[in-house]
Amino acid sequence: MGINEQDIDVSISHITPAGTSVLEDLGASPEFQEKSKLVIRIRKTIDAMGLNQTQAAREMGIKQPEYSNMLRGKLHVFSRERLETCLQRLGHDITVTVSPRHDGPGIRRIEVQSEAA
Repeated sequence: MGINEQDIDVSISHITPAGTSVLEDLGASPEFQEKSKLVIRIRKTIDAMGLNQTQAAREMGIKQPEYSNMLRGKLHVFSRERLETCLQRLGHDITVTVSPRHDGPGIRRIEVQSEAA
């Protein structure tokens, strides 16, 4: 028995406003959001290098199943530092900047620069 078009709900119950983070809007933790930014850059770099999963894993010093899990969003097994190490092994520089102190709690953010044209 197939699905009829009438049975599919295509109504939109929520739209994430432009300029906001979909992950934040969905309630993802700040840690997951940070890791996601790093994995996106890893994926873009691997694609640009033209590597398959096995080659990519070897370049990053991890096992192919770990890279596969990374691509599927299973980020709980990766520390932020481990993802940064993967980026370093792929030729990226990692910079940590601590701003001057201010009143109230500080914020933590990951900024990933776009590739040079």
